[in-house]
Amino acid sequence: MTDTGESEAEPGDAEADTETVVRRDRFAGGPARGFMSSLAADERIFAADLAVDRAHTVMLVEQGIVGDDEAGEILSGLAAVEAAGHSALPDGEDVHEAIESAVVAEVGAVGGKMHTARSRNDEVAACIRYRYRADLLAAAEATLALREALLDAAAEHADTVMPGFTHRQYAQPVTVGHFLSSYAGAVERDTARLLAAFDRTNESPLGGAAFGGTTFDIDRERTADLLGFDGIVENSTDAASARDFLVEGTAALANLTATLSGLAADLIEHAKDGYFLPSDDYASTSSIMPQKVNPDTLELARAVTGDVSGDLTGLLTTLKGLPRAYNRDLQRATPHAWDAVDDATEATEVVAGAVATGDWDAESCAADAGAGFSTATGVADALAAAGIPFRTAHEVVAAAAATSPADADPETLAANLDAAAQEVLGESLYEHVSREDLDATLDPVGSVGSRASRGGPAPDAVADSLARMTETYDDHEAAVDARRDALAAAETDLADAVEPYV
Repeated sequence: MTDTGESEAEPGDAEADTETVVRRDRFAGGPARGFMSSLAADERIFAADLAVDRAHTVMLVEQGIVGDDEAGEILSGLAAVEAAGHSALPDGEDVHEAIESAVVAEVGAVGGKMHTARSRNDEVAACIRYRYRADLLAAAEATLALREALLDAAAEHADTVMPGFTHRQYAQPVTVGHFLSSYAGAVERDTARLLAAFDRTNESPLGGAAFGGTTFDIDRERTADLLGFDGIVENSTDAASARDFLVEGTAALANLTATLSGLAADLIEHAKDGYFLPSDDYASTSSIMPQKVNPDTLELARAVTGDVSGDLTGLLTTLKGLPRAYNRDLQRATPHAWDAVDDATEATEVVAGAVATGDWDAESCAADAGAGFSTATGVADALAAAGIPFRTAHEVVAAAAATSPADADPETLAANLDAAAQEVLGESLYEHVSREDLDATLDPVGSVGSRASRGGPAPDAVADSLARMTETYDDHEAAVDARRDALAAAETDLADAVEPYV
């Protein structure tokens, strides 16, 4: 999409009555015309192309490359094209050619001066970056919404004890707050990756021309400023050919969807177990079994990982082995990035809604929190704290677990632990741990409360973690807002720069 080859024009060489000002009659038709065209899909970057055209024209007149009146005619022609909309563009290989043709049709041959000192190669690269950076910010904003939902629910359920799992087996009791904050931490890194991808996307390739620069005395920094880019891609060949920013963004999105997939999978399992209750807005029922509450949106969000990972693979495969400078293969690369950012952003918004509106059944969570002798590790820790080597303590608890049924009550567990201690240690368990301490360790609430290390599940530890995560959330929200504000300011500056000529 959008990447359709080089053409560096000289002033005043366009004919107003041609179907396309770039190809003219040569290479303009043939059976492959539709295969080569990206015009329909380019609606996505229609506004970006108009902004790039305006910034380039302003730079040309400020540098004395075109006259004031000529710039006014070109900019007026662009305004007419914008008002008519993408659907009114003439036929062409892409939106760039179509807009130029439309401007020439509107104002005459002088419209051809708009393309002075540039190629469609640097033009399209600028348009893609201009639009993609906005899409990355939208994705980052979606991650902020998900983090807010996770942090709010985690704070609400910092004391809600639930079973924790490894290998989908009962492992250790934790809290709902601890479980949710684990995903808040993962999405925090996803936000950071998207912001980093934005920053490397937000560099201007404009002025690199086809790949070898231009003979005109252009000001690349001026067009970069007018378009809100933070700087320029220095080398002209790199400017025209680089698409690594798409790889970085799509990789960050693939990582995000992997995070979403894990969260969705856990919530689906917890819904099955009766711990998590998705709202009707994010569930459906069966066409034949009316009692069903199916977490369909979460299942679809889980599947998006395959789509975005496929886009990343397609993008990398397209770019693999391309020689430097422009190659038409690049037209097939960009759709992968558009699809990935759209799918990932929508899935993130849906999962955020599911988390924010779902309920947690504290009683069901607590009922299973100690299942499968999941407090066993705490008993081993207690013996180790009393001076028993941890591996020996592990042996004692393992022997007790082997003789204890999955639904054993605390009295049975205590008796089996004491018998195991006498077998392994040659003395009673109570020589090392008091019965009171043992009861507290076997209780899921006590077990959770005892694990108060930084990042642990104890309520106070969870509260401390959430406070730190909230600070980072605020920093990331401010970073997104600052980038949004900078782009909005650039739009205003560009409009102000255009205004004297129209």
